[in-house]
Amino acid sequence: MLINIDLQSNEPIYEQLKNQIMIQIARKDLKPGDGLPSVRRFAADLGINLHTVNKAYQQLKQEGFILIHRQKGVVVNPEGIPSVDGEYEEKLAQSLRPLIAESACRGMTEGEFTSFCRQLFKQLTDEGDEY
Repeated sequence: MLINIDLQSNEPIYEQLKNQIMIQIARKDLKPGDGLPSVRRFAADLGINLHTVNKAYQQLKQEGFILIHRQKGVVVNPEGIPSVDGEYEEKLAQSLRPLIAESACRGMTEGEFTSFCRQLFKQLTDEGDEY
């Protein structure tokens, strides 16, 4: 599994890790039931603190992306990712509102914004595209 951590980024390392794992699940590079490295091994491989990996894993677990078993280790949720529901839609709306507002303030039209979102969605869900 290829994970690129940018230590100079303003985005926290645990968020970078969490987001890259979610992208690999979305692109089907990681499939339901696939194993992930243990917290200790992942931290050592990436050269980051194990608490950082643990925080990313805990958030992924809370959101239903992974399961953490004492014996089996960390696996992509074998039952699949939970479907879209009202709670997820509200979370999505809260995340998108400031991005849409900033885009509008910068002069981006609705058409440009939706086209941009469509391109990103395609990149992140079609196999073989780069992130």
